[in-house]
Amino acid sequence: MSDAYEREQQNNALLNSLSSKVSALKSVTIDIYDNSNSRNVDETSEVFSSLGTNLKGSANRLTRMARQGDTVAVLKVAGIVVGVGVGGWLVLGWIF
Repeated sequence: MSDAYEREQQNNALLNSLSSKVSALKSVTIDIYDNSNSRNVDETSEVFSSLGTNLKGSANRLTRMARQGDTVAVLKVAGIVVGVGVGGWLVLGWIF
């Protein structure tokens, strides 16, 4: 009978330990959720708006350069774009 009582005590101790670990994990999860909700969404939209403006300006400069007939510069930019595309394809192929 004492063996059964001892095993029950061990089970209760392990159950209490597990319960405290689950509570700690729940607390961390709630903290992460609260932190992600406290981020300013307007800040993120400003960053993307700025990125869009920068890309538009770069495209306009590239178009102006192509119209002026600077073929060497256009070929350099085309080479860079192709190189980044192939590099991205290889990296993504390696990751996935």
